[in-house]
Amino acid sequence: MVAKAHLKYARISPRKVKIVLDLIRGKDVATAMAILKNTPKSASEYLTKLLRSAVANAENNFNMDVTKLFVSECFVCPGPTLKRIRPRAQGRAFRINKRTSHVTIAVSEKN
Repeated sequence: MVAKAHLKYARISPRKVKIVLDLIRGKDVATAMAILKNTPKSASEYLTKLLRSAVANAENNFNMDVTKLFVSECFVCPGPTLKRIRPRAQGRAFRINKRTSHVTIAVSEKN
């Protein structure tokens, strides 16, 4: 049984989120929470809330034991990009891409 949590349209680049996701993939929930708490990346704040949500889903919807849970799957997909324009010299305009992310974390019980 797998319990999932999704975060859509997070205003952070998928590349930045992937760095932190690689740290917690396959770890048990307590270790993953400790890693996220001590990682000085902006993505760790989003992922802490998302992991808590996945654990709550596992506990309440699937009656899983919280102590046996581990991060079985976690990935990030790019969401829509907000395109903005930055004025530059001599009347030119440069494009700024403000990227968004769709993050998914799945937890399951160890046998």
